[in-house]
Amino acid sequence: MQSALLSLICLVFILIILLVLILSAIRVVREYERLVVFRLGKAIGSKGPGVVFLIPIVDQPVKVDLREQFQEIPHQTCITKDNVTISVDFLIYSKVVEAVASVVQVGNFTGASQGIATTTLRAVIGDIILDDVLAQREHINTVLRTKLDEVTERWGVKVTAVEIREIVPPRDIQEAMTRQMSAERSRRAVVTEADGKRQAAITVADGDKQAVILRSEGERQARILQAEGYSLALQTIFNVARNIDSKTLSLQYMDTLKQLGASPSTKYIFPMEFTNLVQGLTQFIQQASSEGSTDASMVQVANSSGTVQPPTIEQGPPSGAGTGVSQTGE
Repeated sequence: MQSALLSLICLVFILIILLVLILSAIRVVREYERLVVFRLGKAIGSKGPGVVFLIPIVDQPVKVDLREQFQEIPHQTCITKDNVTISVDFLIYSKVVEAVASVVQVGNFTGASQGIATTTLRAVIGDIILDDVLAQREHINTVLRTKLDEVTERWGVKVTAVEIREIVPPRDIQEAMTRQMSAERSRRAVVTEADGKRQAAITVADGDKQAVILRSEGERQARILQAEGYSLALQTIFNVARNIDSKTLSLQYMDTLKQLGASPSTKYIFPMEFTNLVQGLTQFIQQASSEGSTDASMVQVANSSGTVQPPTIEQGPPSGAGTGVSQTGE
């Protein structure tokens, strides 16, 4: 009885051991994971994803995460090319691309990557002056990523990005930078104000120029129109005067003399051609009398005298302005 019970217990124990071994031989590997299998201490490769069968006791798996990881590097003291001490902290983004190499080639990737990142950062910062360190973060990130990737490539790790998070210069440098920034902003404000005034002056000058141009253009058009009107008036007068004969002109001349005679003034100015005018008028009256087209008084004057004696004309010297003067007392 006791031997049967002991046999049953041994059988159950063996079944439990077999079950544990079977369960340990079956592994489920996720999509972002790989199993690096060591068989009797020798790496035989990586397996997964999915269900992976292992030989119990003989195979020893090591799980590797293939997802991108980030590592925060604490503040590191660096000296720039112009001997300024600064504190820099940054982030490293990396992922495993070869699972076997990441397990076999490096024991502690986190510590190794932090050490190589620190030394690389100090080497890069040491070749750059402070102003370039502050202004060329993207360039420093690229250089760091390239140099880190060259080292970590043999570890089966790919450095995807390096981002500098903060650069802290000494306090006196910060104060000097603050003063410089304030002065630069003041300069920009003055330049902006001067540019605004210059643009305003240019705009006003352009407006004045356009106003002067428009005013001159208006005056020119007005003068052109005035000249055209005057020319048209002269042309009209010329056309009318061209049709006036000497007889009509003589009558108009006599009418003008009549108006002058009605003036209370005792001083008269007669043109030098007055004698010729009177002679022409006399001939006109005689011709009109012979044709019967003049009135009775004009015929009587023509018949009684026969000729019309011109008034006494006082002729000026030849060098005069072509006028004769006759003056009587008041």
